[in-house]
Amino acid sequence: MATEVHMHGRIGESIKRKEDGRFLRGKGNYLDDIELPAMLHMVILRSPHAHARMNSVDTAAASAMPGVIAVVTGELMAQHKLAWMPTLSYDTQAVLATDKVRFQGQEVAAVVAETKAQAEDARDAIIVDYDVLPAVISPQQAQEADAVLIRDDKENQKDNHIYHWEAGDQATTQAAFAKADKVVRLHTFYPRCHPAPLETCGCIADVNGATGKATIYMTSQAPHAIRTVFALVTGLPEQNIRVISPDIGGGFGNKVPVYPGYVVATAASLLIGRPVKWVEDRNENLISTGFARDFHMTGDLALDENGKMLALRVHLDSDNGAFFADAQPTKFKAGLFHIVTGSYDIPTAHVTADGYYTNKAPGGVAYRCSFRVTEASYLIERLVTNAAIELGMDQAEFRMKNFIRPEQFPYHSATGWEYDSGDYPRAMNVALEQLGYDEMRKDVEARRKKGEVTGIGIASFTEVVGAGHGAEYDILGLRMFDSAELRVHPTGKAMLRMGTKSQGQGHETTFAQIVTEELGIPAADVAVEEGDTDTAPYGLGTYASRSTAVAGAATAMVARKLRDKARKIASHLLEAAEEDLEWENGRFYVKGSKDRAKTIQEIAFAAYSNIPEGMEAGLEGVHYYDPPNMTFPFGTYAVVVDIDKGTGQVKVRRVVAVDDCGVRINPMIVEGQIHGGLAEGYGIAFMELITFDAEGNCIGSNFMDYLLPTAWETPRFELGETNTPSPHHPLGAKGVGESPTVGSPAAYVNAVIDALSPYGVTNIDMPVTSDKVWAALRAGGVTE
Repeated sequence: MATEVHMHGRIGESIKRKEDGRFLRGKGNYLDDIELPAMLHMVILRSPHAHARMNSVDTAAASAMPGVIAVVTGELMAQHKLAWMPTLSYDTQAVLATDKVRFQGQEVAAVVAETKAQAEDARDAIIVDYDVLPAVISPQQAQEADAVLIRDDKENQKDNHIYHWEAGDQATTQAAFAKADKVVRLHTFYPRCHPAPLETCGCIADVNGATGKATIYMTSQAPHAIRTVFALVTGLPEQNIRVISPDIGGGFGNKVPVYPGYVVATAASLLIGRPVKWVEDRNENLISTGFARDFHMTGDLALDENGKMLALRVHLDSDNGAFFADAQPTKFKAGLFHIVTGSYDIPTAHVTADGYYTNKAPGGVAYRCSFRVTEASYLIERLVTNAAIELGMDQAEFRMKNFIRPEQFPYHSATGWEYDSGDYPRAMNVALEQLGYDEMRKDVEARRKKGEVTGIGIASFTEVVGAGHGAEYDILGLRMFDSAELRVHPTGKAMLRMGTKSQGQGHETTFAQIVTEELGIPAADVAVEEGDTDTAPYGLGTYASRSTAVAGAATAMVARKLRDKARKIASHLLEAAEEDLEWENGRFYVKGSKDRAKTIQEIAFAAYSNIPEGMEAGLEGVHYYDPPNMTFPFGTYAVVVDIDKGTGQVKVRRVVAVDDCGVRINPMIVEGQIHGGLAEGYGIAFMELITFDAEGNCIGSNFMDYLLPTAWETPRFELGETNTPSPHHPLGAKGVGESPTVGSPAAYVNAVIDALSPYGVTNIDMPVTSDKVWAALRAGGVTE
């Protein structure tokens, strides 16, 4: 008689992360842990100027220094047609500068030596003759009639404008504004920030001259896409390129782009015939790799006399840096920013966006969110809070009045989205109840009467994740599907290979739990592999909060394919018709006779030993999942702050975060991701800032100037949840959103604005530092 197997690790169980066993013991395998025989080390010389013409690069002294194998310049790369490379947005980017440098920190030359120290010494001996040019440091400056042309390398590029993009209906929106009883306007700047992962970017390139095989170990969130780009750039046959992403110490979008260091190291290995290792230092990472945000946004909200939203009009200017290198879906030049209507039933909207070149490092990565959704959420939620203040209406009541109602789903937004499902009032009510909103409002009023400065902030967000249906979503022409290959061994253990790549999200645990749910194999018996293009099925990688929504779905689908085959094998073993079999807890049994059963482990062994005549042996398969639509997780965050009148210091008293991501595969992992997003939102709201002086010098290129929140500064978080499954997703999931953060920056800042609104303050740009708050209080007539 068959025995029932306990399926530890089904969906909904907070089992411990499988990968933590090696991480906690210091046994992770990161890029800098890898040492290859005869490996050389490479360092990069970077420009001290934001904009300058290069007259000459003198490498004679550097080439003669001890241990130096080669000094690589843009001119040398040009001889091999590798001086420029394509970006993920169909632009071109210099690998090593040949004509001029266009941002501080741009790659000018590289030194390859026996040791890293020798390479660093030689790098410092390279002499570059520059003619410094004026720097453009903002989209506003880029638009000026006399602005210097940054991309004079591009044929027919007459100014610094990159793109114009829009969504919605201009005519109906203008008509609605003409009839409005009130229009509320907000101009806000979401400043440039940096993902700042614990591990910086790097690679080891090992090109075998005998076989022509290039093996590249790389800190990449998207190894397959990188391999394809490498084939396009280098001319190497794609089957001869193997990209391996080992354990990655955080990514947050920073490790999606192709960086010049990858290309130079590969070219150097090809020419020298030895492995070449490049790992950037922290200063290089902060000054030159993928930034996020840098949106200048203006929003107008049209209202009727009762406070109902009639229309939304939004314009943004995007600072893209010196090269348009954003990893955005091809159709959407400003990412998915047109989700800016958020959770509100806005009849008509018009969104316009313009991108500009500036003398900054390329930016635009999807930092802890789907493509540009955080910026969109920030604008609408700040605008909604300001509207409530101007109307004299409670901000929660104003949101409730204008939410999309549950019965309106599926909902077609004014900018073209089809929201699958949602219950925004419920998420708001859970958050307000958990906060004790009514009592908290009374507490705030009582404190204000005593002269204290305190406030409550709310942000209700709708995120759009899971990009996306291949007919609409691609990057560099690659459709944004994702993949899973599942192989069940004769003993009932399984190997799951994915096209994604974890940077700390817990994929080895989460995806194993999906297999457990679908096939009944305990999660402990499911090994998950990612990051090796020679073994994993082709996938678009992990970024933009899409791996659970897309690759998780692929896992469910391939597991169901195997279960269908397992049913046929069970029918053969049990001598019963397929339609007479029931599936339960990892086994098939005959209807009405539960004792006549076969477990998935017994079926797996039979797949290699006792199959029906004419059936192909084995129990394995692959699935490429192309989502029919995006998914739309949502939630409400509420924050309470107290402000010291004498110093302007902001203290966060309470943070309540209510999220709805549909089915939670591993609640513990989801909560951990939410904690991370809330901490990041706190850092952006109060601490983190990359800025530039008039000459384009980067201010914030080290952790003394670019401040990250630690456990000391970060407030305590209180989490709540609702659960509205996606109707079209195979798991009912909306996408855990690997690092959800979209609501928290607005909630933090809205709380500060609520606290300062009695003093006439309705806007303050992030980061909300104590000096800004102090100045706002003094301008409002507040004294200690």
